[in-house]
Amino acid sequence: MRRIVVNGVGRETRVAILEQKRLMEYYLERPEADRIVGNIYRGRVENVLPGMQAAFVDIGTGKNAFLYIDDCLSPGEEGKHKPAINQVVTQGQEIVVQVSKESFGTKGARVTTQVSLPGRYGVFMPEVDYIGISRRIQQESERTRLRNIAAEALGPGEGTIIRTLAEGASREELAADIAFLRARWQRAWDEAKDRKSPVLVHRDMDLISRVARDMLSEEVEELVVDSRACYQEIRELLAHYRPSLTDRVKLYGEPEDLFVHYGVESEIEKALRRKVWLKNGGYLVIDQTEAMTVFDVNTGKFTGNHDLEETVVKTNVEACWEIARQLRLRRIGGIIIIDFIDMKQDEHRARVLDAMSQELRKDRTKTHLLGFTKLGLLEMTRKKEHQTLSDTLLRLCPSCDGRGRILSEETLLGALERELIAHGRDDRNESVTVEVHPHVLAFLAPHRDELARASGLDVRCCPNELLDQQSYRITQLGRK
Repeated sequence: MRRIVVNGVGRETRVAILEQKRLMEYYLERPEADRIVGNIYRGRVENVLPGMQAAFVDIGTGKNAFLYIDDCLSPGEEGKHKPAINQVVTQGQEIVVQVSKESFGTKGARVTTQVSLPGRYGVFMPEVDYIGISRRIQQESERTRLRNIAAEALGPGEGTIIRTLAEGASREELAADIAFLRARWQRAWDEAKDRKSPVLVHRDMDLISRVARDMLSEEVEELVVDSRACYQEIRELLAHYRPSLTDRVKLYGEPEDLFVHYGVESEIEKALRRKVWLKNGGYLVIDQTEAMTVFDVNTGKFTGNHDLEETVVKTNVEACWEIARQLRLRRIGGIIIIDFIDMKQDEHRARVLDAMSQELRKDRTKTHLLGFTKLGLLEMTRKKEHQTLSDTLLRLCPSCDGRGRILSEETLLGALERELIAHGRDDRNESVTVEVHPHVLAFLAPHRDELARASGLDVRCCPNELLDQQSYRITQLGRK
């Protein structure tokens, strides 16, 4: 059973995808100013970097966007000889680009010159003569049918990529989708073409609209929303895209918070933890770095009923489902390494690899399973499309600067002692007051006399709740 839960009350819009009552995907959208992926801009090339085969483009967002040579090529040209970036764009040139990836850390957003407008059944490309069909549509007769319909509906120089949802759709539905997107693009371009660059040409649909367009399908039992305004918006969009699904949209009217009612809040909190428990008592440890993400699988409380090898394999197979879920839920992308519990037999490794492959097929984001290394680690990649869940909901700790650890009390005591000894070398100093966090004070108090003897000063300690637990402040030096 698949259910979509939409929390539209307040400044944030939140969407949860539940499968078998478990949270599988979570999306959050804050006020419009924060959302740029999918937006189309007419920008200006600020700098061309031949050595990187890339250019920086000012799109008016305060941080230059990054345009790579591959993102200047039309579909079908990727395998051909690439031109140099300075043959494609020049400094100062006005150029129409679309944001394909949001900014990460210090990096600006990534853009492409191949602009497109996604619809229910296809992605409309107003300036690319190309027709593509989703690889997930495998029946050749259906692929041919869809290609012929698209060719009839498109105008000269236009293109489309037919989405998986188009499988089985009628000629009228596909043609109407393309006509709607064409009109939308023409209206946006007419409004922005005479304005000074950089300028926003087209803003992508908000999260609510994308949910109605992309996520609600026959596989979804119901979509529950707690905002009457969002409820009306979704129903109106479905009247255009998929009228048959309108009755699956339900307005939630209970006093209990919607996300609490469906257990979403607690699942989000768990998705921010480093350790994730498996149903059988095993657990995962997840470490995310800028370069890669590592999953470590452990048996934990699960001891099995028979031999050790069978216990290991069962834990590893169950871990596959949870790892695939965490990839989607935490929006993890890039290089991924999985350290399964060591398996002695090749057939067991093949069983785990097959289980992982089966779970990844449910993922809409492109993944590539590379297999086991000589060290027994499973390698894979997942396309980076969004900020990770932790980057969206959390910020770096000002005390530990993202390390996840702070100085121990013993380390702090040693540093304080050295500084007090330095102050004690000045013959004019007689006493000193040290402020520390109350938690640290409990550790420091028994060492006060020791600090006094080492420094030759009268040392007084007092609490300061405004200080973090790895800091101290010498507030007063008594002079002779």
